[in-house]
Amino acid sequence: MARPNFLRFINFWPPLLGAGIRVTRMDPDMKAVDVELRMHFWNRNYVGTHYGGSLYSVADAFYMLMLIHHLGKDFIVWDKAASIRFRKPGRGTVRAEFRLSNQQIEEVRRIMTRQEKYEPTFLVEIKDSSGEVVASVEKLLYIRRKKAEQPSNPASQPG
Repeated sequence: MARPNFLRFINFWPPLLGAGIRVTRMDPDMKAVDVELRMHFWNRNYVGTHYGGSLYSVADAFYMLMLIHHLGKDFIVWDKAASIRFRKPGRGTVRAEFRLSNQQIEEVRRIMTRQEKYEPTFLVEIKDSSGEVVASVEKLLYIRRKKAEQPSNPASQPG
């Protein structure tokens, strides 16, 4: 289960707060997260539409956070790469929905029993208030099992 104050914390996390991004839904099981970006003077570009960096920030980190929650402390999960394709100018409030199914989580666990690392790809669409896609973001994650910790002092190892 997600930490109770996590939603409150994440909405005050400076990179999201500064961009005008707000998490509007985070299911307790961390399988669903909804995010919105409202248009403000500080996230508008020269031509009056959403700044591209703010649109990308809508999609940053959420799949990573969701998988960290589901895989636990024995795994390292990082965002490795991303690409964004702008489909149309973003105006007003835009939204993105992040979803992880039980099947996706189990697939990652199954693959991690056979491989040292795994690099899954996730796609998220950022949509305007009419439901039209403003941008598509493809996220490449890096997942690997943490290595067993070695004692820092070899003399402290049992003989």
